[in-house]
Amino acid sequence: MNCPFCEINPKNLIIKTDLFHVRYDKYPVSLGHMLIIPNRHFDNYFDATREEKQEIIYLIDICKSILDNKYKPDGYNIGINCGEVAGQTVMHLHVHLIPRYKGDMEDSRGGVRGVIPEKQNYKMEGN
Repeated sequence: MNCPFCEINPKNLIIKTDLFHVRYDKYPVSLGHMLIIPNRHFDNYFDATREEKQEIIYLIDICKSILDNKYKPDGYNIGINCGEVAGQTVMHLHVHLIPRYKGDMEDSRGGVRGVIPEKQNYKMEGN
């Protein structure tokens, strides 16, 4: 198996637990973009155990605290791509924690809806 997330380089680790490791993304969307990666190899979030899902939530909070202290972002996107059609290119679960900064996009309304660009900006009527 040739999986870039199964090869854990200790120099790149931010956090290591029995179940997960965290590192900065090699191709960051923004300054501080982190990946939360299970040590066990499996494809996507829906194959994670209950314990792994709980640890994902725990690690998101820990990583946010690290990023808040180090980079002071103005917001965050949390993303998990499940399957090729959803944009997953490495078939090993990984959670993106992407810090966002004022001015990093001209208009960031719609957030994660931007995965389909024409769906990102929409009018909210009656809400």
